[in-house]
Amino acid sequence: MKALAVDIGGTHANCGLVENEDILAHESIDVASSTDIRAVLPRIAEVFYKLMKGQSLSPDSFQGIAVGFPGLVDARIGRVVSTNKKYDDAPEVDFCAWGREALGLSLRIENDARMALLGESYAGAARGFGDVVMMTLGTGIGGVAMIEGKLLRGKHAQAGCLGGHIPVLFNGRPCTCGGIGCAEAEASGWSLPGIVKDFPGSSESSLSKYSQVGFKQLFEEAQYGDKAALAIRNRCLNVWAADAVAMVHAYDPEVIVIGGGVMESANIIIPYVESHVHKYAWTPWGKVRVCPAQLTNNAALVGAIPLLSEKM
Repeated sequence: MKALAVDIGGTHANCGLVENEDILAHESIDVASSTDIRAVLPRIAEVFYKLMKGQSLSPDSFQGIAVGFPGLVDARIGRVVSTNKKYDDAPEVDFCAWGREALGLSLRIENDARMALLGESYAGAARGFGDVVMMTLGTGIGGVAMIEGKLLRGKHAQAGCLGGHIPVLFNGRPCTCGGIGCAEAEASGWSLPGIVKDFPGSSESSLSKYSQVGFKQLFEEAQYGDKAALAIRNRCLNVWAADAVAMVHAYDPEVIVIGGGVMESANIIIPYVESHVHKYAWTPWGKVRVCPAQLTNNAALVGAIPLLSEKM
C-alpha cells in the first residue's frame, strides 16, 4: 500500500510518501508562525505534488491520505474535536473534503501521537506488542495507549491520548489546557523557558546566556556540570518518570516507547525512566519494558499505513 502522510506539529509539518514500511520521500515545512490550519493545507498539498513528481508518481498511485494532528481528533467522523492554542480553526475544517478537492483522495485524520504509536507498532519499537504506551517528549508531551492491539479512543475521542495532561504536581504550574501541574506544564519544550526563568539560581547559571532555553541546551549545560541546569534536568526526568508510572497504572502496558525531539538524550532518559517505573509502578505480573522509539520523527508517517488499513 502507498499513502500520502503528514504529521502536523506545532512548529513543523512533516510530509511524506509512504509505501508499507518504507518512506519513499519526505519534506518538512515550517509552520511555527501559522495560527490557522487553513493556511497550512495548501502548502501541504504543494509539497505532496513536489514529492510525487520527484518519484514519478501521481495521486492515483496512492490509496489515501493520512493526517496526524496535534489535538483531539475523532477518527470515526474525520474531524478535529478540539485544539489547544494552535490551529483553532481546525474544528471547522472538513479535512476529508480538502483531501478530495486538493488531491482527489480519501483521507483519514487522527491525533498525531496516536498515529506515531501506530507507526511504532507496525514497524518500530512496539512491533509484536499488543499493549503499549507511547510518550512523545518535545514541544508538548504526548501520551497514548494501545490495548490488545487497538488504539484507545473512547466515546469522546479523548481516551488514552492526554498523557501529557496527567497532573504530576497538584499545586504546580498552570497548563495551556486549563489544568494545574500537568506533566506538560512541568517539563515540556513550551514550558521549559518559564521553568528556567523561575528556578532559583538560574540567572547566575550558564543557562542565562541563551535567549530561549531548549532541552538541547539544558542537557548540554547539565553535562558540563552547571548546578541549575543539572537540577532542572533532573526535575524534568522525575516529571517524565512520574507520568510514565501513572500511565502504567492507567493502561497496563507491556512496554513504554518514548519518542520526540528530546530523545537525542535517550542514553540518559531511558535508563532513568525505566528504573523509576520498575521501582514505583505496581506491576505484580512483571516489569514494564521502557525503550526508545525506533522510527524517530517519521513514526507518524509510517503510521499512515495501519491507519488507512484500519476498519472503524
